[in-house]
Amino acid sequence: MTLERRAREERDLATRTKTAGLGSFKSLDRFDWNHARTIPRELYEQLRTLDFVEPGHNVLFRGPSGVGKTTLAQNLGQAALERGISVRFVTLAAAIADLLKQESVPALERRMRRYITPKLLIVDEIGYLPCDRQSADLFYNIISRRHGRLATVVTTNLPFKQWNTVFPGAACVGALVDRFIQHCHVVDIDADSYRHKDSLRLTTTNVATKAAKVAKA
Repeated sequence: MTLERRAREERDLATRTKTAGLGSFKSLDRFDWNHARTIPRELYEQLRTLDFVEPGHNVLFRGPSGVGKTTLAQNLGQAALERGISVRFVTLAAAIADLLKQESVPALERRMRRYITPKLLIVDEIGYLPCDRQSADLFYNIISRRHGRLATVVTTNLPFKQWNTVFPGAACVGALVDRFIQHCHVVDIDADSYRHKDSLRLTTTNVATKAAKVAKA
């Protein structure tokens, strides 16, 4: 590979990464697999081959807040980008807000393509904020139009039976779940929050530092 071609491919990857909206995230070599009580690492390594993308299968990362669901999803997205696969990463709240601000049906349809066309769509944080019926219908529209064709990754802190609490009163929730789980790999994570662990570590360090300063005084 010539230097010019390599530089061109690196620029192309950087552009597609920015468009995908992955943001900054911890790479897998810094991910603490031993932190979780249970985490299906073998399944995740299989998913990293991206064999689920071509048949349009889905992936669900499920577990409490702060256990690494988003990080693992972002790393899947980065692996896909490096393979030349189109990716879009978005929180559910941001996607819904983006769609709701469209002022006409044609404008809404054009914006829907942002979420319908990528070969890999990653929707983060389902379950953290409630959505109204219109929002539920928009999300159902995305999942339904991708169903069986394009891969979707979702992160959530809720079991499927509680998704109706995210979309209260929405008639489409059952159909939404049915479509999403038909061909779905579930990565369940049982762990305490990394953020809580880091907070405790910082607090302990600060206490030790203050104690050492007092002892020297």
